[in-house]
Amino acid sequence: MSDCCKKKESCDSGSEENTKPDVLVIGGGSAGFSVAITAAESGANVVIAGHGTIGGTCVNVGCVPSKTMIRAMEAVHHAKEAGRFDGIKGTAEIFNWKATIAQKQSLVDELRKAKYEDVLPSYPNVSYVDMKNKASFTGNGTEVDIDGVLYHPKKVIIATGSSSTLPPINGIQSVPALDSTSALELETLPESLLVIGGGVIGVELGQMFARAGVKVTICCRSRLLPEAEPEISEALKTHLEAEGVTVCTGVGYQKIEPSAEGVKLTCESLNCDGAGHCDTIAADKTITAEKLLVTAGRKPNTASLDADKARIKLLKNGGIETNEFMQSSNPDIYAAGDVTGTDMFVYMAAYGGKLAAKNALEGNNHKYSNENMPAVVFTDPQMAMVGLTESEAKAKGHDVKTSMITLDHVPRYIAARDTRGLIKLVADRKTDKLLGAHILAPDGGEIVQTMVLALKARMTTEELANTIFPYLTGVEGLKLAAQTFDKDVSKLSCCAG
Repeated sequence: MSDCCKKKESCDSGSEENTKPDVLVIGGGSAGFSVAITAAESGANVVIAGHGTIGGTCVNVGCVPSKTMIRAMEAVHHAKEAGRFDGIKGTAEIFNWKATIAQKQSLVDELRKAKYEDVLPSYPNVSYVDMKNKASFTGNGTEVDIDGVLYHPKKVIIATGSSSTLPPINGIQSVPALDSTSALELETLPESLLVIGGGVIGVELGQMFARAGVKVTICCRSRLLPEAEPEISEALKTHLEAEGVTVCTGVGYQKIEPSAEGVKLTCESLNCDGAGHCDTIAADKTITAEKLLVTAGRKPNTASLDADKARIKLLKNGGIETNEFMQSSNPDIYAAGDVTGTDMFVYMAAYGGKLAAKNALEGNNHKYSNENMPAVVFTDPQMAMVGLTESEAKAKGHDVKTSMITLDHVPRYIAARDTRGLIKLVADRKTDKLLGAHILAPDGGEIVQTMVLALKARMTTEELANTIFPYLTGVEGLKLAAQTFDKDVSKLSCCAG
């Protein structure tokens, strides 16, 4: 039993009170705690059934450890880049990688305690059960078996998260493969690293390790960040390659096997049409590296639930199918977070958990919406987006117009002598309404929220272009991008005119 449970009398999983709660939450991560806190604030008796380290993926092995390591390597990189300013020379070196990893873990431990363990005592009507095994439905309504104890809650909310998955590459089971968790625990830097997968985790960790001095190769079947705008994918590829990262896009994997260097990937070059059909355009080639990092996606944790016994329908990716109220096909069972197989962001997990709790207790009055959901990829420059891409807007029947500026038109980045990146806006030609924003900028994650508000307010490009923005800020780039629909910004004076 975890320490946090030892602090609470109500953590006795065998008590009558705790086996018949108003709400049983399966999962002790971000979504689960959001459910529990929301339900508790409504006066409900809640049991959280967690497995493994309390807090789930984000604080323990995901967002927190990866972002602090990314920032650490940014400090190293940017010190070395100080020479872009005349008369300045900067240096930085990693002299004790093990100490950097230890500091990362210390931060994880501190935040887990502050945001999860220490939170529980504030809610006396919440009990935490530290499961030795996984919870599973018995087939008797909402009855759940947890370590041999049968729970009979009024409502169940599933928040079991997701796990990394191995792609179907011949031989991949025969080689030691790192995932994002084990990669961030390495106490010794490898000489070289092969990254399979060009999605969010692949590009973030690939760049981080490259800045630590590791020879990194990123391979992916399509392009980097395939859900991003093509212009952003290509620009990011260029920036990574400028830092020494080898990027292999359009790669077909034939086999992977141990080698004298560590691992060897045999692959072929593909030409893909965007609809999933790929043709081989180049003969086999091999890529070797000391270590292999697989970042080819995540799968919802539903396998051990015996969901079929509770009449819970699953999606093709294994996620729990939910309606707009976070309700599963069983009306007494809800789900939130990564286990739904969609919108795998910690803030969406917390949002979904809150709605699931409210709907389970109060009736289905709160609809889930990802219409204005921002997404940030913590590369450098950062990729940030909200709303529709150009292709998505066209697919929805919009008469689309777009604008795009590179950061050498934005004074803030000119002054910083760092003009890596671009801003692309998508709008409807007939109504002038903004539909989406796509940003590649050193502080793109800080800029995108302004566009979230603009989309929520259903602003037009003209309204955005006429909005007052502070000079020499990154967010001023949005105003310039909006002006680009109708003007040549290179002919404007300062302050975006």
